[in-house]
Amino acid sequence: MPNRSVIQWDKDDLESLGLLKVDILSLGMLTAIRKSLSYIEQLEGKTLSIASIAGAGDDEKVYKRLQKGDSVGVFQIESRAQMNMLPRMRPESYYDLVVQIAIVRPGPIQGDMVHPYLRRRWGQEIVRYPSPEVEKVLSRTFGVPIFQEQVIQLAMVAAGFTGGEADQLRRAMAAWKRSGKLTKFKNKLVEGMTARGYSTDFADRLFRQIQGFGEYGFPESHSASFAILAYVSAWIKTYHPAAFYCGLLNSQPMGFYSASQLVQDASKHGVICLPVCINKSEWQHKCVLEKGKAAIRLGFRIVKGLQIEKIEKLIMHRPLSGYGSVAELKTIISNQQLETLASANVFQVFNTDRYNARWHILDECSSLPVHEKTPYYQDEDSIRLPSPTEGENTLEDFASMGLTLGQHPIALLDKAQKLGKHCLAKDLHKVRHGSVVTVAGLVTCRQRPGTASGVTFITLEDQSGSINLVVWQSTARAQNTPFISAKLLKVRGILERHGDVIHVIAGRLTDMTWLEF
Repeated sequence: MPNRSVIQWDKDDLESLGLLKVDILSLGMLTAIRKSLSYIEQLEGKTLSIASIAGAGDDEKVYKRLQKGDSVGVFQIESRAQMNMLPRMRPESYYDLVVQIAIVRPGPIQGDMVHPYLRRRWGQEIVRYPSPEVEKVLSRTFGVPIFQEQVIQLAMVAAGFTGGEADQLRRAMAAWKRSGKLTKFKNKLVEGMTARGYSTDFADRLFRQIQGFGEYGFPESHSASFAILAYVSAWIKTYHPAAFYCGLLNSQPMGFYSASQLVQDASKHGVICLPVCINKSEWQHKCVLEKGKAAIRLGFRIVKGLQIEKIEKLIMHRPLSGYGSVAELKTIISNQQLETLASANVFQVFNTDRYNARWHILDECSSLPVHEKTPYYQDEDSIRLPSPTEGENTLEDFASMGLTLGQHPIALLDKAQKLGKHCLAKDLHKVRHGSVVTVAGLVTCRQRPGTASGVTFITLEDQSGSINLVVWQSTARAQNTPFISAKLLKVRGILERHGDVIHVIAGRLTDMTWLEF
């Protein structure tokens, strides 16, 4: 804007100066939902909105999927930690989602609130309240303070804090490690509670939980707002999966998952994913929905190295019946762009593979020696290169688009018997708890949360699903190279099962990235 300056300030400096801070969240999921709903309207004529979906009440089918941890792409509950919590929490209602979102946070985890909540939720631990006032504050969360508002209310009803003092406590919680201001509230909190008949143990436990919230806890109002988007995105995924994945892919980058992982997950949910096609793909989006079927057509935008103005020209000149050969395109875009398209295998409609399409493009390029009329020159139609193997196609797909619609790399390596014996993700449920197991897959995620005491969580992907690894710090240090750099990892470890949650405690890590198909 004219005559306006934008200055970047540290949020803690703003706090020191007493200036107002406002968080403005730019949520990619809002864009993804808007796009998904527009696709549903275009293809099915159904006009839906966030309000109409959320206002229709809890849908049992949606929650049954979430209870299995089927939440790839679902807002706020798609992380590794959230996926592990879903089968333990088994949400059945909107308010369960509110708690689900808030409980997988550093505050509740470090405040030791997660396990007590789960035990009480499933009747494994008796819920006791030291007073009716405390029960009123904590009854919805089984006596465990999950939300910031509950901590503030407890300070007021149990320790006699005034509204102003409780607000000071809230501010101190947010910065206690940086400023140390929270410590001064301990005596007042403990003394206030003991003077009102609460035990010292209860008061000390509450203060430890308050300290945990200093590591980032959620306000209930915040979590309630997020839970609406979590439910709506889960509902769209359940009932309109093609529109859901199309909306997600066209809103990238966002969330935890790459386009490759989203395409893999879409296929597992019955969505047909179609390749980039010279005659059917568009530029505006990374993918479009094919009319009349639950199918996604990948778009030109997903191909690396294409120039927008060149592809728009190609689309503008595209006949209604489509192009008939690569030769028709040579007067429209450059050979370099044609080669890029050929590498993405977009000319399959001409019954030619990527190798031969590139060969014909190069052969017609007058600047290359092969075009000269030498004794060795042959007409291009008389030459046909061997078609690429499945493995070569997979490698070229990843190089040109970052994903493949062909066989999963692990499936190809298994077919070639190069990975040795290992258990697929879909078969891990058959392995006994505590057994030694070997798994292998592409490394799709490495996470080391601040609350995990140095533990790293790694997700492997094979052709049947995802495998969750837990790597202790000592294991990571002893096997640093495969731990850090492997793109394809084979792991021998111990399988652990907690209800429906399965993970492998990593022992030996082997980098298999060097393998060829």
